[in-house]
Amino acid sequence: MTNRRIIIDTDPGLDDAVAILHALNCGRFDVLGLTTVAGNIGIDNTTRNAGRLLAAMGRSDIPVIIGAAKPLRRWGIDVVAVHGADGVQGLVLPEPAVEPLPDAVAWMAARLLAEPSGTIDILALGPLTNIAQLITSHPAAAARIGQVIAMGGAVDEPGNIGARSEFNFATDPEAADIVFRAGLDLTLVPLDVTRKVRADATWMNSLRGTTAGTIAADVIALYFGDGRQSRPLHDPCVMLLALDSSLFGIEERHLAVDLGDDGDAGALKPARAGVPPVKVAMHVNAEGALALLATGLGPSSPPAPESRP
Repeated sequence: MTNRRIIIDTDPGLDDAVAILHALNCGRFDVLGLTTVAGNIGIDNTTRNAGRLLAAMGRSDIPVIIGAAKPLRRWGIDVVAVHGADGVQGLVLPEPAVEPLPDAVAWMAARLLAEPSGTIDILALGPLTNIAQLITSHPAAAARIGQVIAMGGAVDEPGNIGARSEFNFATDPEAADIVFRAGLDLTLVPLDVTRKVRADATWMNSLRGTTAGTIAADVIALYFGDGRQSRPLHDPCVMLLALDSSLFGIEERHLAVDLGDDGDAGALKPARAGVPPVKVAMHVNAEGALALLATGLGPSSPPAPESRP
């Protein structure tokens, strides 16, 4: 099987870390680079964490490239309470072995223009600022993206920042709007499915035994810091959909991004007539998704946790 050639656009971040570890360990991705965006905890921390994860996995040959330090037009959203001041709740990791490169947008454009069109996918785990800037600054390069799979939005589910808004899109609604309207091969992975893919303590502990699995288990344990019995694994769903779309029920929906200034900024809403549909993962085989994630993190598939609402 030919490995999928990918750029991971990310803001690690606890669940970002699990997604990155899976991509590095599963043996089915050719990771060309990690482009960072301020997202969860500021560009310095997200960039450092990307380099630390690569160092921990012995993959410092993969470059980290510094991206957008702020949304296109707005202030960021503070999520220190979830991810900690360093973005990974104090998780002990080695420091980056290699200095990050500058200018993620220029780097992405150069890679896309240097390779055959359609052969590089972008897996987007954070706000879509970098990809929006690529579209506006380097449209010929953006047109060569194979596909974009992005964690973001809430369709029929409530939001996690506002009543209807999800963090990634609420952080930079204008960027999400640009990406929606660019005509790319875009698939959204919204809260409607990611909330169903949940790690509990039994599943988490069964990951231990490989470097990736042990670090992922440590990350998920920190994610349980609020005392909950299970937590959703939002960003890893992007990697899982890229590997096996049959685990997800994908629908076409006519959607637009709310660009208002109230609490619904970034929310998804019905689009006006004539707007092309967007592919959206609306259903998921959660047990199968957890098994695939575990296989990519460790030597064997542990049992899936019990289903919970």
